[in-house]
Amino acid sequence: MFPADAAEALDLIRSLGAPARLQRHVELVGEAGEALLAVLREQGVVVDETFVRVGIVLHDAGKIRHPAELQGPGSEHEPAGEAMLLAAGVAPELARVCRSHARWAAMDCRLQELAVALADKLWKGARRGELEERFIDAAAAAGATDRWALFVALDSAFERIAAGGPTRLARSTL
Repeated sequence: MFPADAAEALDLIRSLGAPARLQRHVELVGEAGEALLAVLREQGVVVDETFVRVGIVLHDAGKIRHPAELQGPGSEHEPAGEAMLLAAGVAPELARVCRSHARWAAMDCRLQELAVALADKLWKGARRGELEERFIDAAAAAGATDRWALFVALDSAFERIAAGGPTRLARSTL
């Protein structure tokens, strides 16, 4: 799988011209992602952690080509990022996070893709009920565990991760 890890993914987006603001963003989303991965491990839910870490680094790569979307709304970066990453030799299942992190509601996404999408919300303190429910369902299926028990644990974790959002947001400006 290319890139093989988050460091290699970071090297890739830097080589493609990722500005410092984008690099900071993936660092902060990564903090939320690590907290999310930790709670999944605690709950015995198996997820491809490398995919999640690499996906977090790559998910907004298209903002290199659409820099206005670094500070404002827009979705042009999603397909542009996927195309750019595919052209750079990134595995298709990883390149697709450029779309799935934002279009998860309209796509058939695996748990690891939903983890990237969720980390991208939680890092700034945002809670999205529909995304969280879908993530819990996928995690329960992956962990072959009781959904309700998992819901209680994950909902509390989502709240803790989101509570750090204002601090991460304050650190996001360069």
